[in-house]
Amino acid sequence: MATGTTTNTGSAAATGAASGRGLPTGRLRRTLLAALVAAAVVVPVSAAAASPDVPAPVPAAFAESAAPHVRYTANRANLAEAAGMAAGAGRTGRAAKLDAMDAAGTAQFLAFDGRGRGRAVEVFGDLETADRVTVLVPGSDTTLDTYQRFRAGAVSLQQRLQAEHPRSAVVAWLGYDTPGTVSTTVLTAARADEAAAELGPFLDRLRHMAGPGARLSLLCHSYGSVVCARTGTGPAVGDMVLFGSPGTGADSARDLPTGARVWAGRGGGDWIGNVPHARLGAIGFGTDPVDPAFGARAFAAGPAGHSDYLKPGTESLDSLAAIVLGTATASEASHA
Repeated sequence: MATGTTTNTGSAAATGAASGRGLPTGRLRRTLLAALVAAAVVVPVSAAAASPDVPAPVPAAFAESAAPHVRYTANRANLAEAAGMAAGAGRTGRAAKLDAMDAAGTAQFLAFDGRGRGRAVEVFGDLETADRVTVLVPGSDTTLDTYQRFRAGAVSLQQRLQAEHPRSAVVAWLGYDTPGTVSTTVLTAARADEAAAELGPFLDRLRHMAGPGARLSLLCHSYGSVVCARTGTGPAVGDMVLFGSPGTGADSARDLPTGARVWAGRGGGDWIGNVPHARLGAIGFGTDPVDPAFGARAFAAGPAGHSDYLKPGTESLDSLAAIVLGTATASEASHA
């Protein structure tokens, strides 16, 4: 686990040295901690507040061997019931968002839970024949109330992949209670540890649902990169990609519990690059994954902002698709 600062904090030290007054260690740590907290609260949040009191049915239960199509059918019914209960309780905003999740009546949810902030695991593409399966892990403030923006990224990636490789599927994994951007929980790994305990077993089950010999990739955005960095993966996961990451809590890619190739990238317009990559006790996530010292393979993310990595036509989307398809070139792997 990282305990010191990285080059992001070097300018503060250099300023102190130039003035002949190096910051005391305690003061420097307090300054970094304050900066981390400030970064968490000044970022604009467009999401509506979560609605823990919205009524919803108990999630559908399945045997481990249940086929994807069986899960899809049951979860669509559960989603419709949740929308009806929300509307009946006068929670029309949540009801409308749930209705939008299956407007065409063909949504493919491997899991759905309409209670509280909500959870959903949705498949895009034909999972049972896919030999390239990508799991997207979202960051803070991703709930049923903000699900459409997460889904849009999954759809964009799936369309990009299928243009080159029809046997592709993307899984949007909202399988944990994400922290709020304006909260102290986003500064620690507590939610990530809980999520990793769910994601690891899910990946094992997913491997058996996909096409024979399917290769899995983990694409981990923002706080989702903290989740992935704590998730043990089996040999079916070939790539773990960290983008828009605040850090992982690990000193290097070699410390992550995976045998997959680890990639990292950050867009030129991503505000998270201004967050100090430091760690103080349980707060902060240490080494910047895009720092060469971390040891991840770098990929070109262009001018992407924090929420832009999966937008159609972007360099970042092209790079992520190339990693998933195994066509990323040596020049991309060494790009800084």
